[in-house]
Amino acid sequence: MKNIIEINKVSLCYQNNKVISNMSINIEKGDYVAIIGENGTGKSTLIKSILGLKKVDEGKIKFNYLKRNEVGYLPQKNTSQKDFPASVFEIVLSGRLNNLGFKPFYTKKDKEIVIENLKKLDILKYKDKSFNELSGGEQQRVLLARSLSSSKELLILDEPVTGLDKKTTEDLYKIIKELNIKDKMTIVMVSHDLESAFEYANKILELKKEEYTYKKVEEYIHEDNCDFCEEEFDD
Repeated sequence: MKNIIEINKVSLCYQNNKVISNMSINIEKGDYVAIIGENGTGKSTLIKSILGLKKVDEGKIKFNYLKRNEVGYLPQKNTSQKDFPASVFEIVLSGRLNNLGFKPFYTKKDKEIVIENLKKLDILKYKDKSFNELSGGEQQRVLLARSLSSSKELLILDEPVTGLDKKTTEDLYKIIKELNIKDKMTIVMVSHDLESAFEYANKILELKKEEYTYKKVEEYIHEDNCDFCEEEFDD
């Protein structure tokens, strides 16, 4: 498999404290990487550095055959997202902004991509609805469709199911996995939901203070130091 992202000897600081030290990993095309770890271990800091939103303190993050503006990003949910004064179609269309270049207007192709993604996430029926009229789960589908409109290759998701009920959470996980399997999307997702991370991802990146573990799920769940895994995945 080709590497889509190469992280080489990267160190990162958050509020003057080093959270990641000398990390070297490759994320391959088609991977589904779940980033796990306690609060304060640098999960969101790493995501922002991959996206170019935060400067790398040491080392280098390299994209192969993909530009940073071609990455789909779904950030952590926040209260301001509930009050977007726009229709579902307009919000998903805004995912095409980075593809406009010097063009002043969205093209017919941009709008076709939006319709395709609305259909893919089963929210075409909400196309003309105001975003703030939708439920939390429906809003997350809209924001995921917007992320998809930015990229055909790579989705980066920062705790996308926070605040959603169990059924909505399961549905969203299944959609993300389908994008990974059927559409060959590479997924990088920060998650506190360990059970679902082990079920859907193919690789686990566990962050500890200035330490990390990066393994295939099957290898990770049989590690002696993985207490949760021993409980949930006893042979």
